[in-house]
Amino acid sequence: MTQANKKPVLPVYEGFEQGPIRPPSEAYSLLIRVTRNCPWNRCTFCPVYKNTRFSIRPVEHIINDIDAVHKYVKRLLQIAGDSPQLTRAHITAAAQKIEFGEFDAFQAAVRWAMYGMRSIFIQDANSLVIKPSDMVKIIRHLVEKFPFIERITSYARSDTIARIKEEDLKRIAKAGLNRIHIGLESGSDQVLKQVQKGVTKAIHIEAGLKVIAAGMELSEYVMPGLGGKTLWETHALETADALNRINPHFIRMRTLAIPNDSKLYEDYRSGAFEKCPELLTAKEIRLFIQQLKGIDSMVKSDHILNLFQDVEGKLPWAKEDMLRIIDSFLTMLPEQQCLYQVGRRLGIFMELKDLRNPDKRSCVLQICRRFDVTPENVDSFVEEQMKGFI
Repeated sequence: MTQANKKPVLPVYEGFEQGPIRPPSEAYSLLIRVTRNCPWNRCTFCPVYKNTRFSIRPVEHIINDIDAVHKYVKRLLQIAGDSPQLTRAHITAAAQKIEFGEFDAFQAAVRWAMYGMRSIFIQDANSLVIKPSDMVKIIRHLVEKFPFIERITSYARSDTIARIKEEDLKRIAKAGLNRIHIGLESGSDQVLKQVQKGVTKAIHIEAGLKVIAAGMELSEYVMPGLGGKTLWETHALETADALNRINPHFIRMRTLAIPNDSKLYEDYRSGAFEKCPELLTAKEIRLFIQQLKGIDSMVKSDHILNLFQDVEGKLPWAKEDMLRIIDSFLTMLPEQQCLYQVGRRLGIFMELKDLRNPDKRSCVLQICRRFDVTPENVDSFVEEQMKGFI
């Protein structure tokens, strides 16, 4: 065999892998790792994957992962029989025959089986960067092994989607990928450039429309606060405009937090980036929602970083209710706003009406007194709490 005809030597398969992130809506999904890390990895607000190299896992290794999970799911279901719920006894019995090096696959199978095995999320940050033919092969294998699944999803960058041929994207959708999560973050070119997102508003719109045209659901992530004090209004208006042009199935809000190990934190510390106080972020969110027009997206606030978890619903019908909740907060006395901010960040309050719960309110009041949290310093307290949620 000539040198040119030799097949490349694959890295050694070292067992089932899972990456560090997934969308909140994929909390109960089986995680299948196709790529490691992020091929862009320059966004200033993101601390994930720093000092790590991007790589694509061999398709054979991914198939091995899928087969390993399938083997243990099958075993668990056989042991459980007609039982409606997986029990500790079922898991213990299945664990007696874990093969060497497959404990992680077994754990993934157990966790997935306990949550109903409805969805699969393909990791890591931008897995559609692989060859379309490889993605089709992986998805078809997932569908073959788990024909009962309702949803297969993945993250993707807009610039990656924009480069994929329309026919290839449709092939991927036909194979079974039926939802894509895109980190739009902002529709403002100024903001996108400032945080080194590596994409423009026009590309965001092109990619979003392309996903929908391929027949897949589209989740677009928006990051309130990303424009800072200087660009908050532009951020809100341009982001709403981009989404009005796309009309995604889901608009998911995830408020900016600035972890210490992010590049944005350096800019924040130096004064190059002025972070929005939470009241200004609330005004930004109000302006953003007010400007969403002519679309029927579902607005979701499914992240602990968000001040208003109850600001969500189907457009256009829920729009006035969402604005009413924000207005209720903005018209409160500063002491009440402070109380809600602290209670929300500590997970005591889930929505604005929880302020009327005497037990929860008393608990938050005690915490504010203990740590001397006031309307004047509440943003500093909130900031530290939010770092722990990333």
